Amino acid sequence: MKRLFFIVILFTQLVFTQNELKHEVYFDTDKYDVPETEKNRLLLFIQNLHDIDINKISIYGFCDDRGTSSYNQVLSQNRANSIKTVFSNNEIDQDLITNVDGKGEILLKIVKEDDINKIRGLNRKVEIIVVPKIEEVVEKNSAEDEKKKKTIYSNELKKGDKLTLDKLLFKTGYSYLMPESKPVLKRIADTLVKRKELYFTIQGHVCCTQNSRDAVNRKTKQRNLSVARAKYVYDYLLKKGVSKKRMKYVGMRRKFPLGGDPKYDRRVEILITYVAKKKAN
Repeated sequence: MKRLFFIVILFTQLVFTQNELKHEVYFDTDKYDVPETEKNRLLLFIQNLHDIDINKISIYGFCDDRGTSSYNQVLSQNRANSIKTVFSNNEIDQDLITNVDGKGEILLKIVKEDDINKIRGLNRKVEIIVVPKIEEVVEKNSAEDEKKKKTIYSNELKKGDKLTLDKLLFKTGYSYLMPESKPVLKRIADTLVKRKELYFTIQGHVCCTQNSRDAVNRKTKQRNLSVARAKYVYDYLLKKGVSKKRMKYVGMRRKFPLGGDPKYDRRVEILITYVAKKKAN
């Protein structure tokens, strides 16, 4: 098997063309498995997408000029599908991917290169095109709605109340928090240490996986990211002094998406399981 010819594989960057972001992934001859180095470049590209409000993503697979048209059509489609799988495993909302198409072979391009194998290497690829949203009006909750919303600081909590910790935002593909969310978790921990009457389950969630599967934790390579996120919060609360008798954790996978920005599905919630009576002074 001939080795893949790589161009600029040691780093990745976003390429902007008329408000589009493009990335190309290169493949070995007759293969549609993503080479490890190319996968690392792709993961860096995906990571750079997290701060972008995406309108749609298109994925197009290609082959070089060798092979029959029918063979190249199938191979190029398999290459596109393999890239879609990587997106799915890394919390990119599948509803954003509007095209996953195999385009067959590309004819040899006229470039300043004498080695025909290098030219063919550039044609064995998948092209990813990301179109950001230009502008979107977000409807904010009214002040009355905010008052009705129960939080960990609410006085009248009861069994069955579910509290969304909407300011605890996780890094995509990982079980640890974004830096701006760490002070929020500290305040929550301080409150739960004092509120000894509350017993609860920490529920971890992920976004953008298919068929309610859990997402892959990039650090451990295990498909248990929702559990890992819940355990991250559990371990933090335990360290800060919340009794383990009062809490447990569970992964909810992607069973309960919120329906808004995908970043808010990378979340944990607290389900109140019991409220003990406060002892009289």
